[in-house]
Amino acid sequence: MSTIHEVATLTSKGQITLPKPIRQALGLDFGGKVAFDLLGSQVVVSRVENQEHKDPAIAGFLSLLEQDIQTGQHLTNLPEGLVRSMLAALKNPVDLDEEIVGDVAL
Repeated sequence: MSTIHEVATLTSKGQITLPKPIRQALGLDFGGKVAFDLLGSQVVVSRVENQEHKDPAIAGFLSLLEQDIQTGQHLTNLPEGLVRSMLAALKNPVDLDEEIVGDVAL
């Protein structure tokens, strides 16, 4: 790997913007994560590989939601067609670790 030397200015809040050549060399884009390692008087910046954040509150909510769906509880206030499709979807196994391909509408 070739040497890249860039200078960034520290803001009053202690923030910097990684210069574009550094971001490109590390393959970083919006939302990318970096790690900082202090080695003597030098700081080494490296890209952090995807580390999935597990939020226990979300996991608990999804567990309760899954139980409700499996038992058919609390689904009466939803549109009838949606309830039917949700209940029908229970027959299809879901791999929660499967990568999502393509765009997702929210």
